[in-house]
Amino acid sequence: MTTHAPQAGQSVTLPTTLNEAVAALTDMPAAVPVAGGTDLMAAVNSGQLRPAALVGLGRISEIRGWQYQDGNALLGAGLTHARMGRPDFAALIPALAAAARSAGPPHIRNAGTLGGNIATAAPTGDALPVLAALEATLIIAGPGGSRREIPVSHLLAGVEMLRAGELIGFVRVPLLHAPQVFLKATGRTGPGRSVASVALVLDPARRGVRCAVGAIAPMPLRPLDAEQWVARLIDWDNDRALVPEALTAFGEYVAAACIPDPAPEPDGSVPALPPAVLHLRRTVAALARRALGRALS
Repeated sequence: MTTHAPQAGQSVTLPTTLNEAVAALTDMPAAVPVAGGTDLMAAVNSGQLRPAALVGLGRISEIRGWQYQDGNALLGAGLTHARMGRPDFAALIPALAAAARSAGPPHIRNAGTLGGNIATAAPTGDALPVLAALEATLIIAGPGGSRREIPVSHLLAGVEMLRAGELIGFVRVPLLHAPQVFLKATGRTGPGRSVASVALVLDPARRGVRCAVGAIAPMPLRPLDAEQWVARLIDWDNDRALVPEALTAFGEYVAAACIPDPAPEPDGSVPALPPAVLHLRRTVAALARRALGRALS
């Protein structure tokens, strides 16, 4: 996992249950939890992190699967990207499966986990915009067997943070039984880090559209006004029909909401966006337009 030798005196704990892992973190406040280690080991190898102790989560079987629960999918935080990319999971949550399949080369997908993607909260995390669009909820395991739930968006935005000794145990995702799409643009051919990504899901029961844009900001962005605007234009009673012009307008609406024009100068003039930012806005517009088109087709 790493080319660096462990520090002298560094301890490694390998619990087999979630409560044991929480207890280990409570007893060793300086310990760092590690599952797939795809981000942690990169930080160690680069010299940015030297954990005094590690709590390995790989032996905790209870967080490596998923189950149905009251119209939701309860996903273990230890689910790997490779497991989420399989056909049976894709039939359950297609957008999350698509994000998992695009998360990187095979060795990254085999090691990286859903919980790690959330806890690291890197802007380019492919699962994050999907979870934001699905309005997923995190089940946090704490000391003494305690459990609490917070919206994933609260953790990503810093509204609520993990407390000492807490771990992400599960992710509760509503099963919408409707089309959902994940698209990303990368800086090179093949799987790689996102330059921009868009997750879009339809919610026919509420006649709603949910969209989240990833990679362009520290956390996924929800263009709520654009969602509400386009939802009113969709003919939900007639095969979810939408005029082609509305697709283009939706893409532009999403892009402008997430990458707004600069503030006006004192003289009232509006500066032009730098070419790189303008290109990024066009990329977001194209992704949003295509995502909605695929969801409605």
